[in-house]
Parts: sequence; C-alpha cells; structure tokens
Amino acid sequence: MTWTLPEPMLTTPVATPGLPPGWASEPKWDGFRALLHIDAGRVVLRSRRGTEMVSAFPDIAAAAVQLPDATALDGELVVWEDDRLAFERLQNRLQRRGTAADRAAAEWPAHFVAFDLLRLSGMDTTSWPYRRRRAALTSMFTARRLTAPWTLSPSTTDPDTIREWLTWTTVGVEGVVLKRLDEPYRPAARSWRKYKVRETTEAIVGAITGSPVAPRTLLLGRYDDQERLQYIGRTTPLPRTAGVALAGLLTAARAVHPWTGWSFSAGWGSRETLDVTLVDPNLVVEVGADVARDPAGRWRHPAGWHRPRTDLTPAEVPHAVPFA
Repeated sequence: MTWTLPEPMLTTPVATPGLPPGWASEPKWDGFRALLHIDAGRVVLRSRRGTEMVSAFPDIAAAAVQLPDATALDGELVVWEDDRLAFERLQNRLQRRGTAADRAAAEWPAHFVAFDLLRLSGMDTTSWPYRRRRAALTSMFTARRLTAPWTLSPSTTDPDTIREWLTWTTVGVEGVVLKRLDEPYRPAARSWRKYKVRETTEAIVGAITGSPVAPRTLLLGRYDDQERLQYIGRTTPLPRTAGVALAGLLTAARAVHPWTGWSFSAGWGSRETLDVTLVDPNLVVEVGADVARDPAGRWRHPAGWHRPRTDLTPAEVPHAVPFA
C-alpha cells in the first residue's frame, strides 16, 4: 500500500511558556513549516497548506540521499544570513523555479530543521508517543551522520533552557512550541502549544482602515533618524470598545501627510492593497508586537491593541530601526 504524507500536526497559542509536567519544548523557528518524504528516490516537500515546494528547493531535494529511504520528516525550512534567520530570503526562494531556483540555492542555501519523525525506513511512526519519535529521530541523525542542510531541532524538558531560547529573538527564534511526551502525531489536530515572544511598545497612528469615527485597524509608524515617518505595521481588528475610545482622538489628515501617495499591503507578502484613511500623525498608541520583522524593521504580523497613550508625544516614541 502506498504511504502518503499526513496533514501536519498544528499548534494552539498560549499566553505563557510554562512547561507542564510530562511536556517537552522546542524552539519556534522563523521559517516555513515543511513535511518531507523520500520514497524510492522520489522526494516530496510540502508546505503546511499542501503546496509542493520541491522545485523551489533543489538543494533540499538533492540532499535527501543522506536520509534512509521510505522516511518522512516534519520540520522547518530556514535560510541563515548575516547572523540571523532571513525569512525574506526564504520567501524569495519559494517563487523560483528551474535555473533561477538553482541560482537562489547557491546564493541563499536552505536548511531543514527537523523536529519530528513520521516514517522511518518504511515504518509509520505517527502512532508512537513524542518521546519515542524524538529518540528515533535523534538516533537517525547520529547513525546517518547527517550534515547540512539537515539540522536537528533541540528539545528539552528543562525550564532554564526554555528561558534561554526566549532570548534568541535577534537571530530568528520567535518563541517555543510545547509538546506532550506521551502524545502520538495527530494530523491536523491543534494539540501542540505555541508561545510567541511579544514586546509591548509604542507607535504613532498614521492611517486607519474604516473611518475616524469607527476605525477597524490602525496603520502604525515611527520616525527614522532623518525624521521621516516610516510605516512599521498595523494592528489586528480593533475591539468595538477600542474603536469607540479612539473615535474622539483621530482626525482625518487635512494637509499634506508623510504618507500621501503611499499604498499599503493587506499583509506581509500579499499583493492586495488596503483602502486607508490618512490621519494626523499625532496619536501614540501602545501595542503588543511579536519579534518577526522584515529587513526594514516592519512587523510581519499584525500587532495586538493595548491602549492609547495620550500621555506621550510622537517625539517620545522609539525610532524606526531596520535590521543591521
């Protein structure tokens, strides 16, 4: 009978990184979730949503000869550049095919950070508990003496190690994933827990979606060192109470605005543009943002709303700083 890759096991966000008894933790990498299967020399490399990616990553496909045949892994595709994980390079590589993909592989080589074992030399391991799958994955890396692009993700039951991982945000660790030691691999089930590092910080409201009397989301900015207002991201949809509170604090821009003529994407990597209303950039708000940023320093994911900061002026907001 032909073996096929299962749906990936998924995560549920949690508010704290606390490790309950009987659980282990792994770093959450800033990359693409990927499932890989090699069978009779044929390599399948699939995204979380089922997109086939093998033609975009010929370096990963070629390196699959290091693995035992009839083996499947769950993990994260990453690209390392300038002492950090470079998600934007990974995004760029996903669009390449043929000779363009080969050139991109040479310029921005990818790594596959393996964190789970779904099949080993023809044996389906998804029914095994995590601790057994993890031990078999570690043994496979040792026995096969796997080298780049294969990387074994760390796993720990030590809270001190988890706290250390949470300080690695500048190199591309977004948080941690928590997994129950006795749980099998459950396709599509949201049984793993995900904690993402977030920072509470301030930004200036430069535009909104919706209207000034009923804003839906806020487009946020910060001044750079040349006193230019740079766009750094937007919020998730505002709670109704927040929209009501902000209605009296926002004024549609009546003069030339720093963002006049600009267009704004509906999401990182999206071609859809937002219908926005520019507002006077006078209001400071407090938001919670995760650590994933693009090279210009913009937040890749929407920030969570906290509160208005009418006690602060735009000049007191941290400056926009691109990644070094």
